[in-house]
Amino acid sequence: MAHESAASAYQERNSTADRALDILLLFSAGKPVWTAGEIAAELGVARSTGYRYLQSLVGTGFIEETSGGFRLGPRIFELARLARAGIGLSEVALPVMRSLVAAVGETVLLTRRSGRSVVCLDLVEAPHVVRLTYERGHVLPINAGAAAEVLLAWADPAEVMRVLGQAPLERFTAKTLVDPEALRARLAHIRKRGVAVSQGELDDHILGVAAPIRDATGAVCAAISIAALAVRIPYAELPAVETAVRDAAAAISRQLELRSA
Repeated sequence: MAHESAASAYQERNSTADRALDILLLFSAGKPVWTAGEIAAELGVARSTGYRYLQSLVGTGFIEETSGGFRLGPRIFELARLARAGIGLSEVALPVMRSLVAAVGETVLLTRRSGRSVVCLDLVEAPHVVRLTYERGHVLPINAGAAAEVLLAWADPAEVMRVLGQAPLERFTAKTLVDPEALRARLAHIRKRGVAVSQGELDDHILGVAAPIRDATGAVCAAISIAALAVRIPYAELPAVETAVRDAAAAISRQLELRSA
């Protein structure tokens, strides 16, 4: 008997939850306000029953009562904000990264700095026969390549001093900057331009173009970059690629700002 009573109560709770969801799903841009009578009619229940469901939703902040009827309440908007905040950086960036690959025809990387290293968070490969050896989780040095330089360029100056002074910088090619003062001068130049372009610093044949991604506070939290065989991007086409990368970084930054609003 007790088992039957518990089962009945469970079914009733589910029924109430279903009704609450049915009510919430009625609201739309075309009809943001509903009267109690309209809602009861849509649900196919008595007005008193419909009103009971409505009062439960009002009490929890999911809807609120106005002079013209009922509309979505503050709790809905708080949940929407939390949902947007829960979206990872990669999820926000990937659509923009795919568009950038389509625009420039080269592999696009999403990176973030971790101490003296740069980590590849995600990438979208270009459909070339000759592919570059990057993958998610790939760790890159802090002093070579456009992405690394962008991430350092907007870091706190004291942090840059600490990172560059921890140990001698590693040389990978003849173009790798290993002198901290020379690297700091390059970082200042990158900040002025808003984009980093590197060629042959990590690999003799690789060209990189990177731009900073900013979070909702305006702080640089990541970088988006293209990595390509230098022979595939003629010098005359480089300005257009730089613009495309800057625009992609700005688009991701806007999405990060919107999801935290």
